[in-house]
Amino acid sequence: MSSTESMAGTEGVTISRTGQQGAFGGELLTVNFGPHHPSTHGVLRLIVDLDGEQIKRLKPVIGYLHTGIEKQMEALRWQQGVVVTDRHDYLSPPINNLAYALAVERLMGVEAPPRAQALRVIMSELTRLSSHLVWLGTSGLELGAMSMLMYCFRERETILDMNEEISGFRMHTSYIRPGGVMADATPRFLDMLASFVKEMPGHVDEYEDLLTMNPIWRARTIGIGRLSPEDAKVLGASGPMIRGSGIAWDLRKTMPYSGYESYDFEVATSDACDCYGRYLVRIKEMREAVKILDQALQRLPDGPVNVDDRKMLPPPREELETSMEAVIHHFKLFTEGYSVPAGDVYVAVESGRGENGCYIVSDGTHKPRRVKFRSASFVNLQALERMALNHMIADMIAIIGTADTVLGDVDR
Repeated sequence: MSSTESMAGTEGVTISRTGQQGAFGGELLTVNFGPHHPSTHGVLRLIVDLDGEQIKRLKPVIGYLHTGIEKQMEALRWQQGVVVTDRHDYLSPPINNLAYALAVERLMGVEAPPRAQALRVIMSELTRLSSHLVWLGTSGLELGAMSMLMYCFRERETILDMNEEISGFRMHTSYIRPGGVMADATPRFLDMLASFVKEMPGHVDEYEDLLTMNPIWRARTIGIGRLSPEDAKVLGASGPMIRGSGIAWDLRKTMPYSGYESYDFEVATSDACDCYGRYLVRIKEMREAVKILDQALQRLPDGPVNVDDRKMLPPPREELETSMEAVIHHFKLFTEGYSVPAGDVYVAVESGRGENGCYIVSDGTHKPRRVKFRSASFVNLQALERMALNHMIADMIAIIGTADTVLGDVDR
């Protein structure tokens, strides 16, 4: 495609004339959005061919946020890798921890105790809520519902406070670790969680009062960004993307982990297959997440929060004062780490964006031979052109938002 004319547009936008004729008699324009355009999610570049204001071709260009996380993990001991997993999908750190921890545990042949599994479910559902709140607040802001950001971040702030109470960190908690969790829940955390579970359904009602029947919101989302069930499956979509196309695929139900099979909740779906349908799915998922949190809180079992395996865990602090063996074990664990039996394994969990998978290869040493993440954001991004084709350029922002990609998760 040769360019006959080029001009600079607004910030992050370059426009060139292609020389090809559009359906309306004018030339197609190639518009370069990004990688720093303020209306796109993260460091994303889009090359868009326009016929007037109608999208005829769209190509995402990625790689501007590549951090080398997967390669870096080959140089880290097994227990150190948890810290890195927090950061590729930086809106779902505990769920990232969980995929990695489950993969390591499967190779080690251990299973986290019941209390640890319940705490993992609690942190995963809080993370799902936090992720959806960021999506809803920012998407509302981009389509003119500016107050949504303040409403959603009000509740997200409460979740971050709970993260800090249980782990000491607000976002990158590194709370879920191979063998269990970092620490037991404090009484204050459980009180905060009980209050949150009681109040959150009313807040979701507020979101719906503002948006669900709002004529502007509906006009900007209904019929926009259609993704048929067949296309969703062919493109490998997962999470709200595929459930918004009417397919009830949720790993918490279809391939349960961490005791999810014992919780009563519904898989949120919509047959609308558009931006509005994916909005309804995420709203329903927030309500179902609160139901799961309530069940986990009501039946939180007693007991330890880590496996009884001295190879994976440091000795109790009090033993360090009386036992030389405990001191030696502590020293070796934090200088050499533990070894994982040779083999490979893939484990997938359901994040706020879809299937978050972790594939690890061990050669029997204290560091992984290979770590590979199957990121939902990367795969879901493939559907962007299919959803945007023949829509107006103004609709592109709603379509990008409804995919809910995290660029750190795309590039890794």
